[in-house]
Amino acid sequence: MQMLGFLVTRTMAIVLGVVALAGHCQADPAVGTWVRKAPMITSRAELSLAEVGGKLYALGGMIDGTSVALNEAYDIATDTWRVRHPMPRALDHLGVAVVNGKIVTVGGFVGAVHKDGQATVLEYDPSADAWRTLAPMSAGRGSVGVAVLDGKVYAIGGRNPANATVPTNEVYDPATNTWTALAPLPKARDHAAVIAAGGKIHVIGGRFTGPGDRTDLHDIYDPASNTWTSGPPLPTARSGLAYALYRG
Repeated sequence: MQMLGFLVTRTMAIVLGVVALAGHCQADPAVGTWVRKAPMITSRAELSLAEVGGKLYALGGMIDGTSVALNEAYDIATDTWRVRHPMPRALDHLGVAVVNGKIVTVGGFVGAVHKDGQATVLEYDPSADAWRTLAPMSAGRGSVGVAVLDGKVYAIGGRNPANATVPTNEVYDPATNTWTALAPLPKARDHAAVIAAGGKIHVIGGRFTGPGDRTDLHDIYDPASNTWTSGPPLPTARSGLAYALYRG
């Protein structure tokens, strides 16, 4: 009987240990850590970011409702910032892409709130610290989603000069400095996450009207067939979100 009691007690201890371990695993925080780095030189909102050669470029944005032309570079290795040549014009809510070691900015607004979406397309060469103007989009758009695939820049969705969201999808070819219209986004929206992965472009989340009109939609564009399909929705409807492709 003593042996049986020992076995029962030991079994219960093991079960309780497993339950406790399972509870501990469920309570574990998400993997990864955060570290505070050197702040930007100029605090601002609605700016855009791009990475070239181990440096992050903070472009445009808004200060107290007014668009700015600021261009500040962050050196990841040294955790330092420095001022670079400003953009040719002040814009916020820019779409940004990196092609052939250069930064391409697409569209943007001229002030709060979502004022007068522009068709402006600019190129910044970090090595020369210089800007030049490229062929504009077919029409003005701000908060447009931008992604690079096979050396071409895709500009999807956004908000037009009348402050209405649009389903526009067009692609820029740096080799010819031209834009081409493509199959439109299934549902017009802006402030979405737009990113290329696995040979396709994903448009995730966004908003239809104001900040409270958010969506969990996930649309996938296939350049090979110029068609859209639906992907798994975002777990939480969000707009104006930050996003990145990391290890696939």
